[in-house]
Amino acid sequence: MQRRTVRLIVAITTAALAVSIATPVYADTSTTPPPIPVLTGAELSASWAAPLSTRGRYVVDANGNRFKLKSANWDGAQGHWNGTQPKSDPANYNSGVSYDIPMGLDRVPLNTLMADFHQVGINSIRLPFSNEMLSMTAPVPDAAVLANPQLMGKTPLQIFDAAVAALTADGFAVILNNHSTTSRWCCGENDGNSKPHSSQTLDKFVSDWAFLAARYVNNPRVVGMDLRNEVRRDITDDPNWGMGDANDLYKAYQLAAVAIQKVNPNTLIVMEGINWQGIPIDGFFHERPNLRPVATTSNTILFPDKLVYSSHVYGFTGPNHTGATGLGETHDPRYRDMTAAELSAAVTAESLYVTTPGQHYTAPVWLSEFGTTGAGQDNPKEIAWWGNFIDVLVANDTDFAVWPLVTHATEAGVFSDKFALIGYSPTGTKFSIADDWRYPAWSKLVTAPGKSGPVAAPPRWNMLGSGATSPDNNSSLRAQGTDWDSGQWKGNCADSERLIGLSRSSNRALCTNNAQPATSSTHTIVSTEATVTHDWAGGYTKLQCPAGQIATGYSVNPGVTNKWAMSKLYCSQSTDTLPNSQGRTLWFDQGDNRPAGGGSTGSDWAPGKYKGQCNNNEYIAGVAYTYRWNNGGVPSGLLCKPLA
Repeated sequence: MQRRTVRLIVAITTAALAVSIATPVYADTSTTPPPIPVLTGAELSASWAAPLSTRGRYVVDANGNRFKLKSANWDGAQGHWNGTQPKSDPANYNSGVSYDIPMGLDRVPLNTLMADFHQVGINSIRLPFSNEMLSMTAPVPDAAVLANPQLMGKTPLQIFDAAVAALTADGFAVILNNHSTTSRWCCGENDGNSKPHSSQTLDKFVSDWAFLAARYVNNPRVVGMDLRNEVRRDITDDPNWGMGDANDLYKAYQLAAVAIQKVNPNTLIVMEGINWQGIPIDGFFHERPNLRPVATTSNTILFPDKLVYSSHVYGFTGPNHTGATGLGETHDPRYRDMTAAELSAAVTAESLYVTTPGQHYTAPVWLSEFGTTGAGQDNPKEIAWWGNFIDVLVANDTDFAVWPLVTHATEAGVFSDKFALIGYSPTGTKFSIADDWRYPAWSKLVTAPGKSGPVAAPPRWNMLGSGATSPDNNSSLRAQGTDWDSGQWKGNCADSERLIGLSRSSNRALCTNNAQPATSSTHTIVSTEATVTHDWAGGYTKLQCPAGQIATGYSVNPGVTNKWAMSKLYCSQSTDTLPNSQGRTLWFDQGDNRPAGGGSTGSDWAPGKYKGQCNNNEYIAGVAYTYRWNNGGVPSGLLCKPLA
């Protein structure tokens, strides 16, 4: 059902785009680019305070000021081997041998790298790694760190540590990125890296993230964990978002996020959308969903103000195009085939809509990979796309990370990876984007005006449940480690939020922190009518929180018979005094009963299901259900009480 819905949306969008495709608007590269302000490490360090959080669509620093992620990918630690044999032959590596460490350490000292990173105007680094790299025990060859002899004799992970330390000491924010499982160059259809559990178990994926969260917990400028890169179909299996099976990316992200935040509550959690589904042959289903699934199934983590979503856009790919030529190529438009307006509409529909305020999915969106060939670029569509895409980023004040930052170069300045911003020759000569056609648009991007200074904290709305029976959605740190209703599916709001909506015949619910009273660890798990104060739902079984408590969690039956029947209500003690009120009964047994003007009503947190949602200034004090009239025990009514 989820795939059919997404497929229909993409089909309609693609048809509309195909009809309207016209000659691309070419980027103007003739104007003098604005100068890029260059900060020293001390100046960048002083310009922001760790850790980072989110407020609505913006990333903010510890003082509540906007921190726009102006990033680049310093790749290498994820591996460059292209999968052919022998591995010892440099010819079998993509754009140079990386030795499973960040690129450039063989050519220039770390302090030179840091100074040159400042020159291109970035304030943050996406730092890819592979799971394989984490467990490598052999030291890298001396040639891998020739320009940094202090790193000789160290393992790839120890050198990764040194890179992190150098970056953060120089003021850069660092976001770690699980790019691949093995140290094989991304991204083939069957390279063993397509999903979090590829070439490893899901438990290993989660435990490696917990390991890294603990490893850098005392370095607050390691600000984020980017959970997985470009999840995609392999030869036989598609990834999905919310089906609860082994290929469920939503599930993998939930498990990893909780494991990370239990170790380090300060770090951002970055969740990239699905990069590819389907078989890239004309006439078969195929698409690049990116963040479309988030519209109906968003994540709620232990600390909701730490969630960032991300996606990738390259001109040679498209909403339904893999980017391949020959085998795997279809007749769908690429992003570079689109006009500026069409490109903006496509990127908004796939990703940037997530920044819409007041919805269950509202969060910052980080376009964490984009790029194109610099010197030697002769494709006019690709040239136009570069300017048009950067205009989209500027117009939307979007956080970004270009791919890649560093590559090898010849003494004549020919880059091994032609997308790179900086290249170093074997003797350490630097070549940079400042010398090629991309620079005017790049300069425009890193100097563009945007939101700055203090950002007000808007109310949050977060959904629980995906419609699948796995995993439980326990987003409460206080409730972690307790199975408070064995055998049942359980959902708990984050400790800073309360329940405000429930669905019928599903496990979906809505949480909010709007006008949220503080709650304590004191709680009651309600399974009988012992605390019911009056008959607010005649003929129905009622679960009601004790006086002074508000509903923050619930459990339902995941079985086949009476599936999603109400089981228990989790109630938390309010430390603020609540009004003495009998409240009102809100029925949703025959419709979608969400308040006009209420939070997250512009998005559907339980698609296709009846649901009830209390007003923004109310809380759920009780749930009514019945097994009569073939209702099967699913929720039918809410007891909504005023907060003040």
